[in-house]
Amino acid sequence: MLSIDLSNRLAVITGATGQLGRVMAMVLSDCGANIAVHYNSNAAKAASLVEEIRAKGRRAAAFQADITDAESIGHMHEEIVKELGNPDIVVCNAVIQYEWTNVIDQNISDFYSQFESCIMHNVYMAKNFVPAMKEKKYGRYIAINTECSALAEANCSAYTAAKKGLDGFIRVLAKEVGEFGITVNEVAPGWTISYRDREAGSEKQEQYDKTVPLRRRGTDLEIAQMVAFLASDLASFTTGAYIPVSGGRVMPGI
Repeated sequence: MLSIDLSNRLAVITGATGQLGRVMAMVLSDCGANIAVHYNSNAAKAASLVEEIRAKGRRAAAFQADITDAESIGHMHEEIVKELGNPDIVVCNAVIQYEWTNVIDQNISDFYSQFESCIMHNVYMAKNFVPAMKEKKYGRYIAINTECSALAEANCSAYTAAKKGLDGFIRVLAKEVGEFGITVNEVAPGWTISYRDREAGSEKQEQYDKTVPLRRRGTDLEIAQMVAFLASDLASFTTGAYIPVSGGRVMPGI
């Protein structure tokens, strides 16, 4: 019987206090992983999440960083290594939120913020955390992309452009570090049901749901389960992959 076993692995998750991040943290810890909880501003939520993870018998600690700042991520890396050790698993989940509109009306600053939070965020994380993975010849690097990068729908130009750039970066990284036993993959969620939807009762979105072959939105748990799979040895021969978790709304061609 197959099972996802992350016992004695250490994962760092950026944006771990966010809607998807906190579920990823809980699922990976359920699989046995210790967790470095990254947050930007919500220290209280990070502390609460750390306590939940520790209650399962896992090691966990919270670390603050600005994902768009190289020095900040470098400092976070130092603190994580000092307190928990070198991570085996990196999950780059954080992204800057902004108001979507058409290209003509989109604020120029939004294009820069998306580039920084989608691409440079991953550049900084890779530069800091991948070298130790290369030394031990093992690692799992997972970036959270989006169905938007494949669909390129209206009113999400800044997000789509940045996530497409992320895809290129991840594919190159996968080729560069594969010989060291490191896999590098992307999980691409569709419009996902999270805590916020459950609280608001907005799980069903009829106009969107009818565009999904499975006729529903995915859940935060379903996204986290794919992350856990890619973080495990069950996915040891999968790298450079862009994996939609979108109910069939995105079907990459060959």
